[in-house]
Amino acid sequence: MQRVYNFSAGPSVLPLPVLEKAQKELVNYGSAGMSVMEMSHRSKAFIEIAAGMEALLRELMNIPANYKVLYLQGGASTQFAMIPLNLMVNKKADYLDTGEFANKAIGEAKKFGEIKVVASSKAEKYTYIPDLDPATFTKDADYFHMTSNNTIFGTRHTTLPETGNVPLVTDMSSCILSEVIDVSKYGLIYAGAQKNMAPAGVTFVIIREDLLERSGDNLPYMASYKTLAAQDSMVNTPPCYSMYIAKLVFEWLKDLGGIPAIQKINEEKARLLYDAVDGSALFKNPVVKKDRSIMNVPFVTGNEELDNKFIKEAEKAGFVNLKGHRIVGGMRASIYNAMPVEGIKALVEFMKKFETENK
Repeated sequence: MQRVYNFSAGPSVLPLPVLEKAQKELVNYGSAGMSVMEMSHRSKAFIEIAAGMEALLRELMNIPANYKVLYLQGGASTQFAMIPLNLMVNKKADYLDTGEFANKAIGEAKKFGEIKVVASSKAEKYTYIPDLDPATFTKDADYFHMTSNNTIFGTRHTTLPETGNVPLVTDMSSCILSEVIDVSKYGLIYAGAQKNMAPAGVTFVIIREDLLERSGDNLPYMASYKTLAAQDSMVNTPPCYSMYIAKLVFEWLKDLGGIPAIQKINEEKARLLYDAVDGSALFKNPVVKKDRSIMNVPFVTGNEELDNKFIKEAEKAGFVNLKGHRIVGGMRASIYNAMPVEGIKALVEFMKKFETENK
């Protein structure tokens, strides 16, 4: 069967060369005589995989030496609770409410301290990123939390808030490795792997070392950044196969030219798709233009029956997982790193054909 163009928001498309290499090594990895899925996480072969994975991630993102890279379990949603558990000293934090997952993070954090929502776009169905006034920020907040890219609603931050000495904590689950960032501007970055890095299973946390000292001694060891960092995230069996695939993805990215190269490709893909939507008399994108995501592109016809027809016909034509999130409906094309430019060009041609046939 011919491979389809998979626009799933997550778990998402993986690079074909990565899948082919994993297929080749599935039964026997190197000289191990077994699959990565079978080997001990304490074995020499897997320790080398984990070390290589981290080294590549550090190189790709230019992660400073005073940051620890943790590879954890439970998805980014577990971090909604781990962050306040570990970082709250004054029991205060500022949050931006820019989407469903940002809102869920706020809900979890409220269980642990006083949370101030400094800005929200909820009233306008999260179709834009709110302007911020640093004068409204909590000066003695333990951290400031934001979500870089909002998967469901198709918005992203293009500038960072000025938080001064307050550490900036950021959920990058749906945009990590998609564009160049300065890691030193963040106190903590976290991301589930299943959108741009690997299959579901591993969650990456990049944390400035001084923040590790906030982890209290009374925390469960599986919830303590300090304990996890001290044991190189090997407190228990990590998500080994997901980490192995992440290493292959990082190798693929490096061979491609690194993050600067994939950023150019991502910007081209987004331009092609947004130009098609903006130039259409049928399709519309609800997001304020300056805040549009380059990873997740929602679009609608304004007619639910027509939306459903588009989704069904698109699937028959080999474009799958275009149905929008149940909260917003319509369509959504998630165009992560592994989605080739050819996939976007083919989708645009299908959209034009559909519009012509459904005037």
